[in-house]
Amino acid sequence: MGKAGYLGPKATFTHLAVQAILPQLEHIPYYTIPACIDAVAQGEIEYGVVPVENALEGSVNLTWDYIIHEKRLPIVGEIVTPIRQHLMVHPDHAKRWKEVEMVYSHSHAIAQCHKFLHGHFSNVPVEDTTSTAFAAKYVKEHPERMIAAIANELAAKEYGLTIVQEDIHDYDHNTTKFVVLHRQGTSLPVDVGDITNYKTTLMVTLPSDQAGALHQVLSAFSWRQLNLSKIESRPMKTGLGNYFFILDINQSLDEVLIPGAIAELEALGCAVYILGSYPCFNTD
Repeated sequence: MGKAGYLGPKATFTHLAVQAILPQLEHIPYYTIPACIDAVAQGEIEYGVVPVENALEGSVNLTWDYIIHEKRLPIVGEIVTPIRQHLMVHPDHAKRWKEVEMVYSHSHAIAQCHKFLHGHFSNVPVEDTTSTAFAAKYVKEHPERMIAAIANELAAKEYGLTIVQEDIHDYDHNTTKFVVLHRQGTSLPVDVGDITNYKTTLMVTLPSDQAGALHQVLSAFSWRQLNLSKIESRPMKTGLGNYFFILDINQSLDEVLIPGAIAELEALGCAVYILGSYPCFNTD
């Protein structure tokens, strides 16, 4: 049986994404995003699933920076998962949940539940954890403390907690996007019928101090009618003002249009790297 790693511990939203798309593989949790990516690079696991973007909080910069600057692994899939956040406590404190003295969760989950926290726990400290599931695990392991976690339903079941308030997120249409990495770029073992669409992701570095360079880059895609669903800049880490761009094209890598656009960009003096051309899945 092959192995798929994910940002753990058990019952994170990343775990939910892995269960939905790769149920036939053994699932291995890692406590940090870099640890999961390293495991793929070192051949400990075949696939690694890590978050890259949340609909409300934006990009997960740690993931992109680690993929670009540390372990440049091919992207072989994208998974979009709906996010539902719940407030949960140890069963011993279920009837006194309004008296909690601390709330734990991942920073993104905390931000996604700002209105609820402000309305119910405006004077209660909130502490970041590496994941929502880690927060639930911590609450389970400290029954003597009046504390709560914000996490998903799977976490409540996994760690034996009681959900005292459901759907405490500020917005209903919240989703998180994950990418699947593989050391050799091997395709995912999935049914083609489950695929919603395809994407190609490029990393583009502009020539230095050239007026209108970004406009020229976008024009290379525009006149070819290649639809860009994302364009994002990240620092090169070589000095102020030095950036690279991540571009998502809403189609798989073909033999004419995308290679033509890449050739045009390179002629303009840009450096272009294909991060992946891959299927996309939605777990709704």
